[in-house]
This record gives sequence, structure tokens and C-alpha cells, in this order.
Amino acid sequence: MDYRTSIIHTGKDQDPYTGATSIPVYQTSTYVQEDPTDFTRFQYSRDVNPTREALEHTVATLEGGVQGFAFASGMAAIGSVLLLLKSGDHIVVGEDAYGGTYRLLTTLFKQWGLDATFVDSSDPERIKAAITPKTRAIYVETPSNPILKITDLAAVAAIAREHGLLSIVDNTFMSPYLQHPLRFGFDIVVHSATKFLGGHSDLIAGVVVAREEEWAGRMKTLQNSFGAILGPQDSWLLLRGIKTLAARLDAEQKSAQTLATWLTERPEIKRVNYPTLPSHPGREIHLAQADGGGAVLSFELPDAGAAQRFLRGVRLPLLALSLGGVESIVSYPATMSHAPLSPEQRLALGVSDALVRLSVGLESAEDLKEDLAQALEKAVA
Repeated sequence: MDYRTSIIHTGKDQDPYTGATSIPVYQTSTYVQEDPTDFTRFQYSRDVNPTREALEHTVATLEGGVQGFAFASGMAAIGSVLLLLKSGDHIVVGEDAYGGTYRLLTTLFKQWGLDATFVDSSDPERIKAAITPKTRAIYVETPSNPILKITDLAAVAAIAREHGLLSIVDNTFMSPYLQHPLRFGFDIVVHSATKFLGGHSDLIAGVVVAREEEWAGRMKTLQNSFGAILGPQDSWLLLRGIKTLAARLDAEQKSAQTLATWLTERPEIKRVNYPTLPSHPGREIHLAQADGGGAVLSFELPDAGAAQRFLRGVRLPLLALSLGGVESIVSYPATMSHAPLSPEQRLALGVSDALVRLSVGLESAEDLKEDLAQALEKAVA
């Protein structure tokens, strides 16, 4: 099937018990058993819930993995994946990972005994150089947030295989519609499903997909033991959001490309980060592993004051902490996504106080262009 068709028809798109065309919200905690020694598959909803099971099957199908797992948030998903490691282990992480991931690794998991080294993952040689005898995993994002730096998925997966390491990738920005890391050899994919998978800014969720049964079995044990599961109502909302993933991203990506190109021509803008721009240093690698540039871009104004005036001046994009919704969302990484980092750390990563991130929604590109123009003119007068 065409991938657009498979998003709609996953094999779990109809309720097997009633024939309903929408998997119902099975709002239950437990299930009646006929025999005290011979239990049915449905026993307790922390382990299995029919609504969540349909969602987990769907995300596994879309990513091409053997099993999916739905969690109460993106950070719950990431934290649960990191629990595959143990105290005393070492992990190599892309240096411009999401701020929440950085905070988790440098606080909670550091206290727990997991050592992390942050490197520029766009250079495979730096990943290799960071590997120690205690290294057990590599964790990357591509494109990264918010600079949209590109990491070569095939190269990183090959390094992980060579050293017998678990390979983990955050695929939130691209979604499984535009990028399939498991096809390049990654073991585990994570998403903040709050973003493009949900797509309507109305839920908090995280998902994990494992490529092989070994990791799937371990993730299932962790999910059931740790218990940070997604509830049935949000599982249903996420299933509904996924059905329009292709339609949303096709439109949003087209507008993002238009706006990124237009912004490169604006005198108020110093730099634009978008993976398919000719000026982007990772363009060729990205186009070899993804189907387009996605719906997120970032750009730098002359200084922090101009960036803050711009953010106060926009009318259509919402100034908010998230991304991936049907509405355009603009954010200020210095005080939002990358607030856990020090100013020096942010600058070293290219996240200056003049940087703005834009997640492009479903508004008219021309309307967005007009609104951004008036805000830029006022910000850099």
C-alpha cells in the first residue's frame, strides 16, 4: 500500500468487538475473568488496554517496528527508554538534544549513575571518539531542536552495530511520515506524540517503537513495571490525530519551505535554519534519509531585543512552548525549550538569544508571510 493509505488502514483501524469504524475509548481499569487460574489477555489496563493497544499497533506499523508503546508524555517515553540502561553505564548523546532530555540526563539519571557525554552528532567521528568501554547506547535527534542540525542515520547506526551499542533516535520533528530511522538500522525510535503525531495541541503523549523483539520485550516489561502509560482517552485522541498526519504535514511542509526561502531574503534576518535550503550544511544527508524538510524552521534576528519584539508583534502564530499543531506556533528557545542550559552552553550550540523557532501550521502561507513581515518591520525599525 501507499504510505498514505497505510496511515488510515493499519489493521487496527476497526473495533474487532463491535465493528465500529473508530476504536472506542475503553475507559476501564480492569476486566472480568471467567476462571481464577486461566486469565484472558485483557486483565488490567496498565498492562493492556484495547484503545492503547490499537494506538501502539498503529505507531509500530508506521515506523516499521515490531511493537509500539504509548506513554503519558514524551519525557515519560524518553525516561522509560533510558531505563533500559543501568547505573554505571555510559551513553553518547547529540549535544543539541531537546532541553528536557538534557535536563533528564544531567540531573535525575546522573544522580542514578548513568554517565552521559554530549557531542556534535553531525560528525560521526566525534561519536566514535566518545565511546568508552562502559558505553552502552547512542542517542541522537535529527533534525535537531532548534538549529535543525542533521545527523547521518545510517552512519550512526553502523557505529552502534560495530560497537554492540543500543541506538536510539528522537524522530519527533520528522514523524514517521517523513523519516524512518528503523530502516537505517536504529533499534529504538521515540516521539513526543504531543507534536506532529497528535497534531492538534490537545493532548500530551509519548511513543516508543522497537525494531526487534529483544528490545520490544524489555520495553514492555519496563512500561508495565514503571507504569507511565497513556490513558485511553488520550490514546483515542492520538489515533484520531494520526489519521490526518499525511494531509497535515504535506500542507505544513510546503508552507514551511515557502517561508524559509522568503525569510532568507529578508534584510532583518541574519540566518535561517531549514534542512532543504541550499545553504543548509546537512542538506544532502537529510534529503537522502527524509522526504522533505518538515514543518519546523528557525531564524536569527540581529539581537535579543529584536527577537523579543518580533515575538510580541506576531498575530497569527501562537507564542507557546510546543510545536506540530494545526496552528502555527512560535517560540523563544533561550527561555523555553533550551532554558535548562546555561547561556554559555546555548551559545556553544548556536542557540543565541536572537534565535526564534517557528512551527508552521495550516494557515495560508501568504497570510503568515504578511504577519511575519509586519512583525519583522516593527522589531527591526
